[in-house]
Amino acid sequence: MKNIKTLADVTRVHAQERGDASAMLSADDGREWTYAELDKQANLVANALLASGVGPGDRIAYLDRNAPEYFIFLFGAAKVNAVSVAVNWRLANEEMEYILNHSEATVLLIGEEYLPALREMNLSAIKSVVVLGDPGESGHPTFDQWLVGRAVSDPNVQILPEDTCYQLYTSGTTGLPKGVELTHSNFMHSMRDSLVATKMTDSSVNLVCMPLFHISGSGWGVLGLFNGARSILLRDVDLGAIFRLIPQFGITHSLFVPAVLQFLLAEEACRETDLSSLQSITYGASPITEAVLVDAMQTFCCEFVQIYGLTETTGGISVLEHADHDPEGPRSHLLRSCGKAISTHSIKILDRDSGEEMPEGEVGEICVAGPQVMKSYWRNEEATKDSFIDGWFRTGDAGYLNDGYLYIHDRVTDMVISGGENIYPAEIENVLMRHPLVADCAVIGVPSDRWGETVKAIVTRTDESLSEQALIEHCRKSLAGYKCPTSVDWMADIPRNPSGKILKVELRKPYWRGESRQVS
Repeated sequence: MKNIKTLADVTRVHAQERGDASAMLSADDGREWTYAELDKQANLVANALLASGVGPGDRIAYLDRNAPEYFIFLFGAAKVNAVSVAVNWRLANEEMEYILNHSEATVLLIGEEYLPALREMNLSAIKSVVVLGDPGESGHPTFDQWLVGRAVSDPNVQILPEDTCYQLYTSGTTGLPKGVELTHSNFMHSMRDSLVATKMTDSSVNLVCMPLFHISGSGWGVLGLFNGARSILLRDVDLGAIFRLIPQFGITHSLFVPAVLQFLLAEEACRETDLSSLQSITYGASPITEAVLVDAMQTFCCEFVQIYGLTETTGGISVLEHADHDPEGPRSHLLRSCGKAISTHSIKILDRDSGEEMPEGEVGEICVAGPQVMKSYWRNEEATKDSFIDGWFRTGDAGYLNDGYLYIHDRVTDMVISGGENIYPAEIENVLMRHPLVADCAVIGVPSDRWGETVKAIVTRTDESLSEQALIEHCRKSLAGYKCPTSVDWMADIPRNPSGKILKVELRKPYWRGESRQVS
């Protein structure tokens, strides 16, 4: 798609070249848009945003589960060179409030389900609220009402490749989320380079079911539209619906995180559904076991592509192509890798302290350079500076290279990945320490057959009356459910080094004994 140079061009170009082709269908209510209709709607949004005072560089926010209006909102914002912020609806109210205030978003598109949460927030920058669904007595307009009377002409605002178009929030090691600024250039390289192995075309039918507040959800959705495919959008990861949609619409492509693949394999429908339309499944966002991967390959009988990357790298920067998925062949060991760096990027393994490059086969921090690396962390110069070493982006993951293939060994940071969600212990530890009976604590990830990893709190309490359940409920008041500990162990003294840093490697050892690596 040579003529597509920015996000704004995605609907614009396809509307001109294949306007009558189906662009998107909502699997939950049957609504459908052609590329011409999608572009027209994006123009209406663009002009509504202009009328709301939104201009280049301004932030607008989306808070709802997967809905087609998200993409209309996204492309409309791109047409006025504004920046879209998708908020994780799974977060606690105070967490969502922080993101909306920190992003300085002035317009919020929100699902009716989250209006009660909105009433609990004190938002400093939001000037306009638009509701998807029934606004009730909120006084806010619906999405359709907001678009009434808007011009259908394309505003054609000038856009530069290095302009920010997208801002996703990722948890930070300090406990506060960081806004990752991604540019039009970042996205265009991702569409053309990192995801070419999926072999998606304008005749593909793309299932979009992962949450849109993740790069694996929204980025995957943009990929289908970028390629002119027909996208089938599912509001949630609904296992039964996925098996129904594959034969119903002839789904050819989809992306699943490993936990979802594992859940799909456990369904009886997996052995009863006609899956013959599938051509390619992409997986990533968290590690996968060989057993699950081989089972999935044998069950779905299509090509498999693994992507390794981060929000900060606009998704995948290394790819394990289908040709490398050969469990019975002489290179079966490659199933344990996450592939090679994509053509436009370089990967180095550096010593975290000295910055020296590690020899092949030796573990160090995975560092990346290339055009998909983020512009910066929004309003956080210190974190931006700390995330680079001599121009190389520091992923926080530990691994090694062997014959050009990247292997994830561990994580340099203490991050826990549970069901594809990134969870930072510092955030949870901050909440635990607010409890009056907690003297000290540490949070680690421990093995979970269901989620890969799950959160465990190790706590020093001042009174034995404090129970495990009470402490978990304490966390639920301030944190999203998936971040809360699923178990608590009590310890008289949390081990620390002379400088006071918790010895988490030592804490993790008993739980990971017998595992091949210290991540899920």
